[in-house]
Amino acid sequence: MSNTVLSDFDTWKQFLASRVEQGKKIGLNDETISNLAYEIGSFLDAKVDPKNDEERVLKEIWDVGDEAERKTIATLMVKLAQVQNHS
Repeated sequence: MSNTVLSDFDTWKQFLASRVEQGKKIGLNDETISNLAYEIGSFLDAKVDPKNDEERVLKEIWDVGDEAERKTIATLMVKLAQVQNHS
């Protein structure tokens, strides 16, 4: 993921939406996609500094959540990406 993708939240949502759509086209179910989103969220939390206010808020929420709550955040990000893809 380039810094460009992460520097703007709308660009990040579009990027995620396209990846969710690709996952669905190759037959991944919603649970698998959410699990992948959780893994990506964990990676971003550990390795990437937030690039904008929205990412800072998500990181703060992610950091205070337990594993189940983080999985919920990941699932909600997938849903947000799906809404983004259909708008």
